[in-house]
Amino acid sequence: MARSGARVWLIVFLVPILLVLGGIGYLAWRQSVPGVRVEFEPPPKFIGARTPITFNLRAARGGVQSVDVRLLQGGTRVNVAQQAFAAPASREQRVQLIVAGGGLGLREGSATLEARARDGFWRPIRVDDRIVASVPVTLDFTPPTLEILASTRYLSRGGGGLVALRAKGAARVGVAVGDLFFPGFPAGPPDSGLHATLFALPWNLPPSSPITVSAQDEAGNAVSRALAVDIRPRKFPIDTVEISEQFLASKMPELLPERGQIPPDQLLAAFLTVNRDKRKEAEAMKKKLAQKTKPTPLFEGAFLQPRNTKVFSNFAETRTYRYQGKDVDTQVHLGYDLASLKKSPVPAANAGVVVYAAPLNIYGNAVVLDHGWGLQTLYGHLSSIEVKEGDEVKKGQELGRTGSTGLALGDHLHFEVLIQGISVTPVEWWDGRWIRDHIGRPLREANIPLLQSDQPAQAEAADERPAAPAHPSRRRARSR
Repeated sequence: MARSGARVWLIVFLVPILLVLGGIGYLAWRQSVPGVRVEFEPPPKFIGARTPITFNLRAARGGVQSVDVRLLQGGTRVNVAQQAFAAPASREQRVQLIVAGGGLGLREGSATLEARARDGFWRPIRVDDRIVASVPVTLDFTPPTLEILASTRYLSRGGGGLVALRAKGAARVGVAVGDLFFPGFPAGPPDSGLHATLFALPWNLPPSSPITVSAQDEAGNAVSRALAVDIRPRKFPIDTVEISEQFLASKMPELLPERGQIPPDQLLAAFLTVNRDKRKEAEAMKKKLAQKTKPTPLFEGAFLQPRNTKVFSNFAETRTYRYQGKDVDTQVHLGYDLASLKKSPVPAANAGVVVYAAPLNIYGNAVVLDHGWGLQTLYGHLSSIEVKEGDEVKKGQELGRTGSTGLALGDHLHFEVLIQGISVTPVEWWDGRWIRDHIGRPLREANIPLLQSDQPAQAEAADERPAAPAHPSRRRARSR
């Protein structure tokens, strides 16, 4: 009996103690769960008149409910942004905001960017005004200086030009053509602020598109100047391309290998996938390769057109594709098709560095050369490639042999000139006089002697012009 009573008393006292300890442990666990974490992309160093800031919020439990961003300078604390997130609360939130630092009443100099965030997880002791991130920043509301020294005055759609400028205190300079931005590259001593920017006017640029030169510092302060230019009209050809079932049956398995053998009733759908989607993928790859450009010019003088070649298709030629007597698609051909003997040598149009040497969907086996300052050339439909990525090549060096790989109807070279991934007419770059007048002249006027070939006396003998385009009726054997 005595032992049974002892057990009862032990249970009576022990169980409550265990429950209390368990409750304390549970509350301690809930209190120990970390709050919201903040990760800036990247951590800001400067806050200017309009500075973009991006950060990610992550809650361990309960989801992110709200965030509060403030700037602290001395004894002054200013709210920058407040945001509450709709239920149900997600554990991750991405916030993008523009901090208008110039209108907050703070002075230029040191400050601290603070972020406070709240999750939906219950804790015994709640501190909602806890700082979860604190980043030292510099407030800078003074924009950089910008001066246009010289530029190409006469431009054409589908062509290119150059701006020489001086910008002090800028982290990013360049030329905006409509929605496109062409970055500038340093063109003098680091403290000179000299920059040169090659830019392109797309073949389909709307007539009212603004062209501006801009400079922006790390704080997001920006200044821009309208560029005075004379844009001359340029007409582009229109043509029709007949495609046969035999052509599609031979080409679609090459361009869509994941589909294997394609039934005849699916050939047209496969062609439209290639001609539309794969073409877009190729355009995206061109823009991606433009990021590999060198910050200094590698080219000299006129670009080479392969000798003894005839032009069978022109730049920015709008093509209507016909299949079994019906119009099935319309696309624009962004280059020149050059034909000669089968498997002819393909020379480098100018000195440069190979940034791509592999199949490139509709272009088949392709090589892309970088000539610096965002200027690149593309060589497509090759039967063989004789260079590899990273090779430095000289003007005229063999890159491979012509062929009919990709979406090509016959053996030829598809040749393109690109500025930051935007295709422009090769005719301008085949012409040494055009290069001196439109690229070299602004550099000379700005006293930036980076191109030896921009001197008229040194380059008269180097002028090379393209062969005249063939009559449309003679193109079809080589067109793509």
